[in-house]
Amino acid sequence: MPTSLLTWNIKTGGNGGRLDSVVALLARERPDVAALQELRDFQRHDGRRMREVADALGMVAHLAPSAFGQPVAVLVRPPLTFTRRATVRWRLHHAAAAAEIPTPAGPLTVVSTHLNPFQPYRRMREARWLAHRFRAPLTVITGDLNGLDPDTAHTERLARLPELYRRRHLDRDGHPDTRAIGAFRAAGYVDVWRSAGVGDGLTVPTTKGGGHEFSNTGMRLDYLMARPELAARASHARVIHGDEAEWASDHYPLAVDLDLTTPR
Repeated sequence: MPTSLLTWNIKTGGNGGRLDSVVALLARERPDVAALQELRDFQRHDGRRMREVADALGMVAHLAPSAFGQPVAVLVRPPLTFTRRATVRWRLHHAAAAAEIPTPAGPLTVVSTHLNPFQPYRRMREARWLAHRFRAPLTVITGDLNGLDPDTAHTERLARLPELYRRRHLDRDGHPDTRAIGAFRAAGYVDVWRSAGVGDGLTVPTTKGGGHEFSNTGMRLDYLMARPELAARASHARVIHGDEAEWASDHYPLAVDLDLTTPR
């Protein structure tokens, strides 16, 4: 059986009555590993909300609080376990939750992160820092990377955005800024949706969850960036639509299947 991994920005911790819908979708999808972002208030009261969500899903969570932004987390479903956990806050607007998970193929490293949403240059610096910090063969850095795909034409889509939001995706010369995703690729990471994806890969905005800062034709801001050894084990990378996915957040969940049954 493949190991399923799902990443999702749940928009400000599911506040405003959306958290039940977030949990309902995750319970139905039953990922073996989940990377979640924008977990606002999940660290309060000694992480009570994180524990409640993890318990409702039958999972175990590693929550990484943020110094300036919102927490992120990695969750695993038993019998998967954590052998190592780390919280990375230095140099990051939000944070990164890193977890090592033993598998028959070797240790899987999952890094859930949320890159700088406002400043393209800092977003690129964050991507470069994370890509060079995490280099183990079976590593995936995933989450809301807020970056543009270097292989896609973005000018027409960005032209539809109000200037305030368009500036978040332009370099100093006014061109679409693809440096964050480019930094991962330069460090040897593979964009898993490019190698194993189905559908158009667009993750924002959802139909009923808001997202006025995104183009109404859709954008791809959530990624699974994997080391080549792990990317070769990936299949059926897909964006999850329908039901709670349409209103529980302004981002759609992104999922992939990983063959971690045997060493290579």
